[in-house]
Amino acid sequence: MSKDSTSTLYDLFADLLEYPTLSTPLKSGLCYQHLQVPQAEAGALLERFHAEMEKRPLQQLEELYTVVFDMQPICYPYVGYQLFGESYKRGAFMAQLNEAYHAVGYSAGQELPDHLSVILRFLGLDSANREGDFCQALLREGLTPAVEKMLQTFGTQSENPYFALLSALHLFLVHAPEKELSHA
Repeated sequence: MSKDSTSTLYDLFADLLEYPTLSTPLKSGLCYQHLQVPQAEAGALLERFHAEMEKRPLQQLEELYTVVFDMQPICYPYVGYQLFGESYKRGAFMAQLNEAYHAVGYSAGQELPDHLSVILRFLGLDSANREGDFCQALLREGLTPAVEKMLQTFGTQSENPYFALLSALHLFLVHAPEKELSHA
């Protein structure tokens, strides 16, 4: 079964928000190609991210990712942490995610269930899943506000390529539901 373009974009964003590999520049180009027409502003941000990914060797990509998301990170890539910090509410949120994942046969694998990439892949499973009440609430009340909070850690004029990627993701999240409804 082939994925719709929105599902493909969720998967590509998930790939780009994981630890870089040799295929990261290629995937950033694919994400740009899929997004540039339906969302020109987000496409321009992705083009900037893609240009940075292409010109850096893998070791520099890994170092940049580590600075932004891993060791004493600029921002934590965990939606629950962004929303609730290290409180019991984050634990309850992760339990809800695990329950939703289990209901459709999805697994977070070795990652925590509130990792940004894990949630994006879950939303990319299929449009029927994404249009359900849980996923719509997850988008509106979870993912979008968490990405907004992540963006604030960079500052409004950041030159960091991950600021461009997260900005493109934010625009995609805000406008993707409208696009899906208009194509339904």
